[in-house]
Amino acid sequence: MSDKSKILKVKKNGQGDITDVMLENGSVHSIEEAITMTRNGDIEGVNIGKAKNGREFLRSNPNEDENDNLDSKPTF
Repeated sequence: MSDKSKILKVKKNGQGDITDVMLENGSVHSIEEAITMTRNGDIEGVNIGKAKNGREFLRSNPNEDENDNLDSKPTF
């Protein structure tokens, strides 16, 4: 059985940036924690991107389902 989890919901700030994520098991993590967890292989379905300013962010793995994008996930 896999210990990896998927992101179910996201929390956004006033600018629309994702600040926190909720995993399948109900645990909530800051985006910084989620990036570290992704790097460690604990979250599946996402990868780490880097903005032009050097800031790291999470993005959904490429597929044909736009509803799978993190910005399209339900909020909490």
